[in-house]
Amino acid sequence: MARESLTGSRIRERRSMAGLKQADLARQIGISASYLNLIEHNRRRIGGKLLVNIAQALGVEPSMLTEGAEATLIATLREAAADAEITAEETDRADEFAGRFPAWAEVLAGAHRRIASLERTVQILSDRLTHDPHLAASVHELLSTAAAIRSTASILAEPGELEREWRDRFHRNLNEDSLRLAESCKALVDYLDESGVAEERRGVPQEELEAFVAASAYHYPALEVAGAPVEALVQDSRELTTGAARQIATDMLTRYAADARRMPLDRMREALDRVGFAPLALAEVFATDLASVLRRLAAMPGDVLPDPAGLVICDGAGSLLFRKPVDGFAVPRFGATCPLWPLFSALARPAAPLKRLLTQEGRGAAVFDAFAISQPVGQREFNRDPLYQATMLVRRVPGGRAETAPDPVGSTCRVCPRSGCPARREPSILSEGF
Repeated sequence: MARESLTGSRIRERRSMAGLKQADLARQIGISASYLNLIEHNRRRIGGKLLVNIAQALGVEPSMLTEGAEATLIATLREAAADAEITAEETDRADEFAGRFPAWAEVLAGAHRRIASLERTVQILSDRLTHDPHLAASVHELLSTAAAIRSTASILAEPGELEREWRDRFHRNLNEDSLRLAESCKALVDYLDESGVAEERRGVPQEELEAFVAASAYHYPALEVAGAPVEALVQDSRELTTGAARQIATDMLTRYAADARRMPLDRMREALDRVGFAPLALAEVFATDLASVLRRLAAMPGDVLPDPAGLVICDGAGSLLFRKPVDGFAVPRFGATCPLWPLFSALARPAAPLKRLLTQEGRGAAVFDAFAISQPVGQREFNRDPLYQATMLVRRVPGGRAETAPDPVGSTCRVCPRSGCPARREPSILSEGF
């Protein structure tokens, strides 16, 4: 039902909230109770002076009756309905529900947003617990120290007397190990405490690279000019603190600059206006490979490509080399991603362009177009197997709905709630409805 046709439902809801009887409101605005009944059941259109009079009698602005709930609220309700696999017929009545029961609609939308936020938190914590090198070393230190204390304590607890020299030595060991355990616990708590300078701790070069590209919104205006120096951007960056991170960033920016030379920003804007978001057509326009086009599209600023696109690049072993997340499609920080992504299907079909419709389990009702290609990298030599990299671009389908059913995928098995998946590697921590 169209939003503008629900004015009557909103009038009925507001009247009930005000504690007015239908006859009392009709008397105040100078119409019959039967006519007001038709209006409240959306059988008569309303506007002009009558609408103003009703709004005054109910103590609200006329726009509250005609516009109802905000578009974002309606969209959130539809996402929640689709996530719960409610029928399309019921999903289309989200506007009517929001108009008649605005407070309950806000509660439901807030709960849906909270669930999505918790899912993101679980995924971030899972990535951190699984792959954070500092955390892994800290936990190993705690376990080793606890084992040493237990071993010493078990010796002291044995029956019989120990020589004084050995007993003093064991006591010293207990004291030293206890101090080490306390210091390790304090260091771990400080590391996990996000209130300090945690945003400055990257841990590994890949994290420094992600902070570097995120700080520039994945777009570098300085490199859009031919001949711009890459080294200056790397050296001036506060996010890149290690030599390894600077080397990775230099390689990434060098490739960015080469893509910008082949596909200048002005020409990309013109080509997108002419052929639309069509990666293969753009590859023909610029006479270049598809992987370069996918990388270039992911680097487009908002004034060229309003809907942001995500990008994932992996090597032949499936390890992620680069990630640009996009809202609604989660990408783990390091390896162990969903094997159902077209990114990995492309590795099995080198040089064959793939396109799939995807939706992530547990991430709402967002549907994405995914474009993937696997291409050889580096110099090719006789009697040596080529090295491949796969590139995948993901972009939300305009309007959020597709003509065909999308393929359900996850982000990583550990936080994917999908049951009966043939590609699952490990049980999900969400399997019990966390």
